[in-house]
Amino acid sequence: MADPTATYVFPALDLEPPMQQQQQQQPRSAEQSTSSEEKQSRSSEHGSLNGTDLATRGSGSKPPTISDDIGDQDVFLAEPLELQSPEPTGRCHRCSRPLLRSTYKPLPAAPVWRRLLYGCTCPPWGRLEQLLVAVLVTLALWALAVSLADKEALPGGQIFGVLCVVVLSLAAGWLVERLRLPPLLGMLIMGIVLANVPGLSGVATAVKESTSSLLRNVALMVILTRAGLGLDAGALRRLSLVVVRLAFTPCLSETLTVGIAAHLLLGMPWIWSFMLGFVLAAVSPAVVVPCLLALQEQGYGVAKGVPTLVMAAASIDDVLAISGFGVLFGICFSQGALTDKLLSGPLEVLLGLSYGVSLGVLLWFLPGADNRQLPLLRLVLITCLGLLALFGSQAVGCSGAGALGALTLSFVAGHGWRQRGWTGDTNPVSEAYGILWFVFQPILFGLIGAEIRVDALKADTVGFGLLTLAIGLTVRIIVSFFVVMGGGLTVKERLFVAVAWLPKATVQAAIGPVALDYARLHAPTPENIALGEQVVAIAVLVILVTAPIGAAAIMLSAPRLLVRGSQVAPGSQDQTKGKVANGDNTA
Repeated sequence: MADPTATYVFPALDLEPPMQQQQQQQPRSAEQSTSSEEKQSRSSEHGSLNGTDLATRGSGSKPPTISDDIGDQDVFLAEPLELQSPEPTGRCHRCSRPLLRSTYKPLPAAPVWRRLLYGCTCPPWGRLEQLLVAVLVTLALWALAVSLADKEALPGGQIFGVLCVVVLSLAAGWLVERLRLPPLLGMLIMGIVLANVPGLSGVATAVKESTSSLLRNVALMVILTRAGLGLDAGALRRLSLVVVRLAFTPCLSETLTVGIAAHLLLGMPWIWSFMLGFVLAAVSPAVVVPCLLALQEQGYGVAKGVPTLVMAAASIDDVLAISGFGVLFGICFSQGALTDKLLSGPLEVLLGLSYGVSLGVLLWFLPGADNRQLPLLRLVLITCLGLLALFGSQAVGCSGAGALGALTLSFVAGHGWRQRGWTGDTNPVSEAYGILWFVFQPILFGLIGAEIRVDALKADTVGFGLLTLAIGLTVRIIVSFFVVMGGGLTVKERLFVAVAWLPKATVQAAIGPVALDYARLHAPTPENIALGEQVVAIAVLVILVTAPIGAAAIMLSAPRLLVRGSQVAPGSQDQTKGKVANGDNTA
């Protein structure tokens, strides 16, 4: 075996004339008489530098030694350097040394084949290491599931189907992300493929409707809790009226337009058509926010706070859409006379708000701040109470209050925690929900894609659904363009805001199947199930159309419509941004 403490050096080159060598014999002998303490000191100084970190320098007549500094321009090691200590001669060492990752260290600008070679060394590194870890985790989870659930974890069982949906959706999302498109698009397409391609359809159909509904509701709770924890009450109070107008006006205008169009074109009842309007009206932060953050890092629109304006309004827009959907959902499935149905919506809103505010305030004080398990207990409590809001509201017949209750709970609790020192960057619960979203995002989009049966889709549903979407988006773009007037934005910047308000994905996947799931469990009439399937089909079409087009439109239009930060006059950036935030028209 090789000595791990061995160091690599270049072999000494005999470059000096004989006379100079004789003249230097005396100094060299003096150097050899150095004390043992100095030798140990030098060896300790260079002990951290071993041959695995050195690379040939190739400059100057004097050969580099181990005491030379290592520069960033060092070249890729083609062959190992000689060992200062006697090199191990074992066959095992000679065979394994070329495969060790420490033997090679390519530069970032190295050719692709050299980086691939480096990734295949031992231990694995880079993409190969990530792939092996993913395979290991998948096999470990599957083996554990087989040992616990037996047939359910084998091909044809529910657990096997869910695991396949998660793994394949993650893989599809990763591939789509390489194309600079939202990963959720690949997850959604993979769900459609698993449900409709012969030979693979058994994977999706193995997951029962009740199990799929349960998992999607849990994913909805994760989305609502993340959204609530991300809302900052102080920041919302400081934002100008432009944000409020941008959040409310386009959403309500599109809801009204889609509601009328769906009733006239698709023949939906008024209550269902306006439910579809709220489903389609919500913008997707999962698509908009990453694009705007990338543009913000490049300086586009930063001077006037355009990315901040759109991202802040997106959160309020989603809250409005989810709340409006909950009200109409409660009216649609409530029992009794028309008066009772009309009153049930506001009552369920009041019930959801009361639930969220009361329990959110309670979480300010319990558990106490001096509790050693504070992050874990807060995570468990807000998760359990959020799930209770969704499933408990359905159990008592007030299903419209569930989503609003979960959202209000996380918002109020997060506000109190923020006042007590847990900011957005140091909130362990928010970090935990980021991990939960990584798991439930492929479940949500994969399972909603699996709800689509291509052979069962009707041509009029697809055609009139896309026409309804086009009408709604047209109205939304026009309203969004004019609603930000008076905020100090130029015509090009207002046009960018309207373009950035196009993508839809997360809320559509979360609340789109809610009516269908409830109809299957509590009101299984053919009409309700058909209408629910129609809503899901149109929601999926909306995601497939607007997510990639919206993301591409944002990234391509920004350089043409927004001013880059470096192009703004020095000293005017903070002043302009402050004027826009305060609603000053002179900015």
